[in-house]
Amino acid sequence: MGKTPDALRCVGSYGRHMNDTNDTAPTAGIDGRDELVRLDAVATAALVRRGEIHPRELVEAAIERIDQLDPQLHAVIHRQFDRAIAACGGTLPDGPFTGVPFLLKDAVDHFAGDPLHFGMRALRDADHRASTTTWVAARLAAAGLVTLGRTNVPEMATTITTEPLAHGATRNPWDLTRSPGGSSGGSAAAVASGMVPIAHGNDMGGSIRFPAAHCGLVGLKPTRARTTLGPEVGELWGPLTHEGVLTRTVRDTAVALDVIAGPGPGDPYTAPSPLQPFAAEAGADPGVLRIAYRTDRRDGAGPSHPDVVAAVEHTARLLESLGHHVQAAAVEPFDDGALSQQIPTLFACVVAREVERQSAAIGRAIDLDELEPANAFFTEMGRTITGTQWLAALEVVQRWSRAFATWFGPYDVLVTPVSPEPPSPLGELTVEGQGDPFTLIMRVAGLTTFTFPYNLTGQPAISLPLGWSADGLPVGVQFAAPSGREDVLLRLAAQVEAAQPWVDRRPPVHA
Repeated sequence: MGKTPDALRCVGSYGRHMNDTNDTAPTAGIDGRDELVRLDAVATAALVRRGEIHPRELVEAAIERIDQLDPQLHAVIHRQFDRAIAACGGTLPDGPFTGVPFLLKDAVDHFAGDPLHFGMRALRDADHRASTTTWVAARLAAAGLVTLGRTNVPEMATTITTEPLAHGATRNPWDLTRSPGGSSGGSAAAVASGMVPIAHGNDMGGSIRFPAAHCGLVGLKPTRARTTLGPEVGELWGPLTHEGVLTRTVRDTAVALDVIAGPGPGDPYTAPSPLQPFAAEAGADPGVLRIAYRTDRRDGAGPSHPDVVAAVEHTARLLESLGHHVQAAAVEPFDDGALSQQIPTLFACVVAREVERQSAAIGRAIDLDELEPANAFFTEMGRTITGTQWLAALEVVQRWSRAFATWFGPYDVLVTPVSPEPPSPLGELTVEGQGDPFTLIMRVAGLTTFTFPYNLTGQPAISLPLGWSADGLPVGVQFAAPSGREDVLLRLAAQVEAAQPWVDRRPPVHA
């Protein structure tokens, strides 16, 4: 489905490489299902490849974990267990993740016939089903992943907490009173708690990186157009949408990127082809990198939370100890007020268009009173914006993106927080918690101060679990690179992961 023969050969060569080197599980044998939860997706697939376990055993163990944990977390909203078990009775595709249990986020990607609610009450009440299979979903299935169901998302994926009125709140396995982030919060909670080793996500303003940061995971937003959005759209939310996964290890993220990367027929544009499989970058020598870091929020909003600042500064010292050239930097383009003035125009238009799209999907107009208040606010605003105003705002963003790309000239990587604050209490990032839609929108905008810029520029950025709050909650640190340079991020992330391992840290709610 849009995957070239060369790309498929890259995936196959990685599987052979793993057999020769590092495909073994980090335990001395698997004595029972409790041991499986300790493995990442690559190690789990290696057990299947060596004939040490059958995919059905993996799927049944994952179903048991979901049954055990989801009543507390509410991460999985559509269960497709019978279909997953039936798939294991046949011949699964031979890929790098054959037999590995997987969950798909209930937004953007889907299989034909799947429930597709996008966090919306109108779609839930209509029992809306997907009419097509997206190409990314098809690629994930071709890699051998066995999808057990769909994960919870905020309404239309427009915010950074997963508390939709349609399905209820997902809870953070590190603290059940806290948000897991959003919009891929259901996927993040599922992976962090050990339900599955890997789950799907997408990122329109931080929606992979935020939940990764709040749940102690690895979350990469790839370069714009690294993956396809076909067959339904060429762009989604204008240039903002990026596809990816939530994982516990850098190598899982790298292998998954090889699986989903590449254009589809008719895509409006695509990212530059990598020089070698991304899996080969995780563990490759990054060399000596020029790294800048910043912790102050954009637009003069002041410093980040002390625990967040401490995490970034600790990371800077760690990077310096690994031989890189590291310095604090002002990052002047971050503080360009012209950018902040245009974001509401763009965001209002994409929300209004999304309401139109989903209205067409269920065959009737979705009324404003069927939307959550912040989305109703954006929809009403978006309907007043002209096409010329949209293009004018986009031109400002593009000029800003060029300035930001130029700023990166002396640097290979910019390190910042993912969120300027630790995970928020559930209920805080709602209209009830903030008092009115406008105040909520401004609060969310402030929290995406470090993530949203890269959705506008299209640059790759990754969240790594490198810090912890005074309350013992994960604090993600973001590495960003110039466009097309996921290779730099994966090399550096793997080096940091080896120097400061995180994979054995488990939240209180865990299988």
